[in-house]
Amino acid sequence: MTDHKPYMKPYEEEIKTFSWDISKNELGYKDGDVINIGEYCTDRICRMGKGEKLALIWEGYTGEEKRYTFNDMRQLTNSIAKYLTELGIKPGERVCLFMDKVPELYFGFLGVLKMGAIVQPLFSAFGPESLLTRLQDAGTSAIFTQKKHLPKVRNILKDLPGLNHIIVVDDDGVKPLREKETAFNMDKAERVDSFDIYPSKAETPSVLHYTSGTTGKPKGAQHVHYSLISQYMTAKYVLDIKDDDIYWCTADPGWVTGTSYGIIGAWSNGATQCVLDAGFKSESWYKFIEKHKISMWYSAPTAIRALMKDGTETAKKFDLSSLRHLASVGEPLNAEAVIWSKEAFGIMFHDTFWQTETGCIVVSNYPGMKIKPGSMGKPFPGIEVTVVDLKTSVPIEKKGVVGMIAIKPGWPSMIRTYWNNEITYKSKFQNGWYLCGDRASIDEEGYFWFVGRDDDVINTGGHLVGPFEIESALLEHPAVAESAAIGKPDPINMEVVKAFITLKPGFDQTKMLELEIMNFVRKKLSALAMPQEIEFVDTLPKTRSGKIMRRVLRAQEWGEEIGDISTLENDM
Repeated sequence: MTDHKPYMKPYEEEIKTFSWDISKNELGYKDGDVINIGEYCTDRICRMGKGEKLALIWEGYTGEEKRYTFNDMRQLTNSIAKYLTELGIKPGERVCLFMDKVPELYFGFLGVLKMGAIVQPLFSAFGPESLLTRLQDAGTSAIFTQKKHLPKVRNILKDLPGLNHIIVVDDDGVKPLREKETAFNMDKAERVDSFDIYPSKAETPSVLHYTSGTTGKPKGAQHVHYSLISQYMTAKYVLDIKDDDIYWCTADPGWVTGTSYGIIGAWSNGATQCVLDAGFKSESWYKFIEKHKISMWYSAPTAIRALMKDGTETAKKFDLSSLRHLASVGEPLNAEAVIWSKEAFGIMFHDTFWQTETGCIVVSNYPGMKIKPGSMGKPFPGIEVTVVDLKTSVPIEKKGVVGMIAIKPGWPSMIRTYWNNEITYKSKFQNGWYLCGDRASIDEEGYFWFVGRDDDVINTGGHLVGPFEIESALLEHPAVAESAAIGKPDPINMEVVKAFITLKPGFDQTKMLELEIMNFVRKKLSALAMPQEIEFVDTLPKTRSGKIMRRVLRAQEWGEEIGDISTLENDM
């Protein structure tokens, strides 16, 4: 490393002088200009003289390796943009990316943006029902996928009359493609050196990320191209990405971390990044860091706790001396994990807090700032964050009192709406604040301390899973009469899904039935949504109006106070 000094000035000094104009000036953007994320992450970097710098080092689960420079990426994203345009895809249409972490996923993301469409990244482990719900809601026109995921798409095509193009990126020609299906081989495609990039403006829609809620269908969080202003600056200041860093963000672009910081933040800063398209295994991860001399590593508490489980001795088998900065995202990073990382790597993980809706990091532990293990850190300069009273949404002045995390609207990467769901979007704002749905307190030094979710959403491995979607899937099983899904404490994943089920007459409570129901949900939705435990019950706690009270079940599971149960239709 040439310079270890953080980009960000000492925190108290930075917050006095910070302005988003710093980001605009560095990016060469003026209000009213064309701003296209795809162009800023590729063509602009090449114009800066970095065309031959490595942009992506990709490694597959078999050990296969591919390397692409920024100029390669510029041309290949142009190829994708031109291909979509020639298919007849128009600006503003939704194009889904439903792939593993292959290069086509990353370049496809930027290529879609270059031609003006809205990119819709979805987690490749989603089952057909999860996929259908999100494609139907978005009215998606085209989908990029792989042979292995093609059966899921074919399975739901009859319910998606507007899905006109299924683009298979790894077709080998062995089995004929069907109607609406086309093959696109990125590495063999004609490289396009010049493409008329769509002249998107600040408020032009860019990315549509789906996020789960307590009730109803998943919501499409609509981002705009102006989000780049926040993502570029937070990647620089929080992740401290230097020009000679080798950066690894372990998040899948199906989730917002994998796009905001696995694509946009990293490449707008001209970073070389590594991608490992393989499952988790401690030794494989350490080997990957050692092999590619990764210096900046952005991961998740779930992975860190799994590494802890294998002990510091496993880490010591590898040369990890290239690591200089570590950050974590997705769920609270417990104090033990922070302390352990110092023992294992000689440096601490820096916790970061944000959401799909915020688009960028909003509270964090910054390079050069004192870390309090277990704390989320302090608000990012330029973003006003506080905790508000749960009933009045008025900021709480007294330190140490728990309230709802709230952000003053107006930062560049805040979502502009939920797709076709403006009412729910507006409900997120109270008394002039955006309410995050998470509770925390602030200590005397201004550090935030996470307490928990304010709703029933389940945080499993850093990914939010909506109980409604799980319960709806459970009710489709022929044996299930009623169901309730909650998060159950788990030492690795923070929470896992636990389902409470009442059975229809004629069905017996057996282990075989339990496993059958679990697998039923996994196939319909995803492995993340699959209950890890099922408890068969005679009745579920309900209000007198018939609404199932998940909080009663959750309180029992977590050993918490149940609170007011005056609305229960029957005593527990």
